[in-house]
Amino acid sequence: MNKTIVIADDNAALCTGMRDFIDAQDGFEVVGVAQNGNDALKLIDLYKPDFVLLDIVMPELDGFGVLNAMENKSSIVIMMSQLASDGFVQKAMQYGASYFLAKPFDYNTLLKVINDFSTPRPAPHTQVNVRKNKTLDERIANLFISVGIPAHIKGYQFLREAIKMTIETPEIINSITKQLYPGIAARYQTSASKVERAIRHAIEVAWNRGKIENINNVFGIKIYAPNEKPTNGEFIALVADKLLLECA
Repeated sequence: MNKTIVIADDNAALCTGMRDFIDAQDGFEVVGVAQNGNDALKLIDLYKPDFVLLDIVMPELDGFGVLNAMENKSSIVIMMSQLASDGFVQKAMQYGASYFLAKPFDYNTLLKVINDFSTPRPAPHTQVNVRKNKTLDERIANLFISVGIPAHIKGYQFLREAIKMTIETPEIINSITKQLYPGIAARYQTSASKVERAIRHAIEVAWNRGKIENINNVFGIKIYAPNEKPTNGEFIALVADKLLLECA
């Protein structure tokens, strides 16, 4: 069965482009397109889609208003906007968005994000495990917001994937260049060296923003000084350990 998608954006050309691109992919179907928030709510209520691609700035009701008014909380909401500051990203996550995609973006990037969230619908006996995975994504996103890693940079996706892989297979952190980076690269159709550089950039962004106090608060102890930066492996392991301990 195809995954159903509702698109809500006041840019008619972008809506048409996304619809044509998505409908050409196997396994996905755009069931409705809205160019204002009120129409978006009607389509979401009518179709109860698997995904909602939601702009922030729209006539009648903005994206945050749509998120707040949505009765169907099972839809995965991907926010799309040029307003990609930390404040907007954090607000989107607080209102229930699963991902924030900064404009402009190419359609292949959008497809990768949708595929990331396109897990099979669970059978009853797997419901608990699937819910844990969803909660893990949310907790990683909240942690990234706290330490100052913005969602629109490439390293955000790679770092999130690295942490999830390390939680699932802790020993992989000992083979970061031979298994972890290549594994992420294969999934995103890029090179291991680009994965490494993008993750490094994401960590440096957090440190350069001067949120060291927030970083130390997240981990509960003073780990780093402003002039100290962890290696990629150290940061991935630290976050993975924290999340594993919280689940224990």
